[in-house]
Amino acid sequence: MKKNTIEQLEEKINYTFKNKNLLTNALTHKTYAFEARIPVEYNERLELLGDSILNFVVAEQLYKSNKYFSEGELTRRRAILVNNDFLAKKARELKIGGYLLFGKGEKKQNGHRNPSNLANALEALIGAVYLDSNLDNVRTFILQNVFNEIPLF
Repeated sequence: MKKNTIEQLEEKINYTFKNKNLLTNALTHKTYAFEARIPVEYNERLELLGDSILNFVVAEQLYKSNKYFSEGELTRRRAILVNNDFLAKKARELKIGGYLLFGKGEKKQNGHRNPSNLANALEALIGAVYLDSNLDNVRTFILQNVFNEIPLF
């Protein structure tokens, strides 16, 4: 089986990283980092950032497109859209699991299929795109790759 390359993922998500290390970090699970001989950054910090950005972008889109919804209704709709099951589904569609770096144990346990790993990696990818570019680019990335089939309006 041919290994997936970073360039293939960049083509798939329609974004080319200026700083490839950010992309590698987004795809690195902590089990891989813990087994590395030299210190390796892994995706949890990027995941935190990406989760916050994703929530912001979705809240912004809902706010702009639904001016009569209350705060409670906007929050409810955002929660429906931003959840691990949905993010894992989108990560599977993008085939992100094939690009993830895992330690031996996580790899044996099919970590590339684990919904939590997939959702977390997608959030980390969002954080990486943001740090590599800006809010406008990450907004476009999210709307094209995550919410491309779901109207937020």
